[in-house]
Amino acid sequence: MLPYGEVDGDVVTLHNIRNFDYRSETDYTPAYYDRRYDLRRLEGIDLVAVYWMGPAIAHVFLSFAFSDGEHLAVSIEARKEKGEGYSTVKGFFRQYELFYVVADERDVIRLRTNYRKDPPEEVYVYRLSGNPANARRLFVEYLRQINALRTTPAFYNALTTNCTTTIWLNAQVNQETVPFSWKILASGYVPEYLYEQGRLESRGLAFTELQRQAHVNARARAADAGADFSQRIRRRDGVI
Repeated sequence: MLPYGEVDGDVVTLHNIRNFDYRSETDYTPAYYDRRYDLRRLEGIDLVAVYWMGPAIAHVFLSFAFSDGEHLAVSIEARKEKGEGYSTVKGFFRQYELFYVVADERDVIRLRTNYRKDPPEEVYVYRLSGNPANARRLFVEYLRQINALRTTPAFYNALTTNCTTTIWLNAQVNQETVPFSWKILASGYVPEYLYEQGRLESRGLAFTELQRQAHVNARARAADAGADFSQRIRRRDGVI
């Protein structure tokens, strides 16, 4: 089911938010829900980086954080047919549609930390620095793109229109966007690049320590399907 949204002033109603009940990566019960979000309560954005084949390659997506404790994850991906695997080579040749997965974190993060085993995936969650006005503009731009794809499909491209380049393009709605860099193409280095640009909330930590604290796999396995999943994975050494 394709997600879409409606805006009424400060309130956005999102339809078809994914929240599958997983028993394994391939065995699950599909489930979706609709939810209203008050843009006045949008307080920040988290960057999620997922690694499975070394430090240079990661799948990167955003999760929007609201002051009531809600988190809405949006992962830009190649849309595959049922039973179809992903091929990097095919990803360069207009073989997949571009797809925004709008999901509960108990789905899109927990799938990667708790159920993907071959290969296992390591997940890191970083808070981006920035003001709520910029976060709101980016959220609305994401919604515009999500609604546009529902009526006019576009192709995914593993180099030019992928998870990280599309985030960077969407972020052009704000004037303070970081310059384009080869580290955006080598997506595993995106968190380090943003740290270098002063765009991560680092609390004065060196990047290696921030990265250690951002690693959520153990906390996600402990939280499992708990209603407080999003809060528990963000606890850094006992502190949220």
